[in-house]
Amino acid sequence: MTLSAKKTSTPRFWRDDALPFVEARAIQDGRKICYAKHAHETFSIGAVRGGQSTMHNGTLRAQVGAGAVVVFNPQEVHACNPVDDQPWSYVMLYVDVSWLATLQHDLGLSRNVDFHAFSTGLTTQPDLYAGLNRLYAVLADELGDSLQKHSAAITFFSDVQSALAPMPTSSDNTNHRLVRAAEYIRDNYTRSLKLDEICAAADLSASYLIRAFKQRYGMTPHAYLTNCRIEYSRAQLRRGKAIVDVAIEAGFADQAHLQRAFRQSVAATPGQYRGAA
Repeated sequence: MTLSAKKTSTPRFWRDDALPFVEARAIQDGRKICYAKHAHETFSIGAVRGGQSTMHNGTLRAQVGAGAVVVFNPQEVHACNPVDDQPWSYVMLYVDVSWLATLQHDLGLSRNVDFHAFSTGLTTQPDLYAGLNRLYAVLADELGDSLQKHSAAITFFSDVQSALAPMPTSSDNTNHRLVRAAEYIRDNYTRSLKLDEICAAADLSASYLIRAFKQRYGMTPHAYLTNCRIEYSRAQLRRGKAIVDVAIEAGFADQAHLQRAFRQSVAATPGQYRGAA
């Protein structure tokens, strides 16, 4: 288990090998912490504890403060950044999608869908806000045991299912060629990719791909590629791999390139995220 924090402005990460399906992050004073638009493979949910921040989540734009719960589906492009140099405070939980999908199935949701995304991106439901903070406290308790933490996670995310509206599952409007382009990037992000080969894989012209991809995913193909590399780097850093090795494996030019991209996306250094001093 890793807990790393020395200052209120330093991100605090929690993870436990006994509970590999959930990770937590907390910050007490995030006024200087800014994120570029990014996405996660995980489901993410967070509670704003103080200050004000501007949230971008797909087409949703909102200013949020203490008591707000923000919700990001997997691969949903988002960013939250502080307003007016306020001491913005928050906690975030990142949950493995397959674990959450299994929980959804156990609760009686359709087994025809791997994961039911949520249409609610922002809520101020007091019970959900309090429940998220309770779960974080249980997870971060160094004296707590795995049974207690696992049980608390199941209880909270069961409540999430009933508290948040599911997103319609119809995919009639999905552009399957754009999906193929995204899949091709995810399958090949560790190497240098050319625009022409992504276009060929999706059977799309370069001009259409650039325009439509950003409309569909909220970022350019290049930004999507970088995001895939960051997500891979997060996974490898959690395993304790050396930063320089992770940089090369992920497809970055060098460690400095990873450091810059990681800071923009995660608002922390690779060393902070891994739990190094």
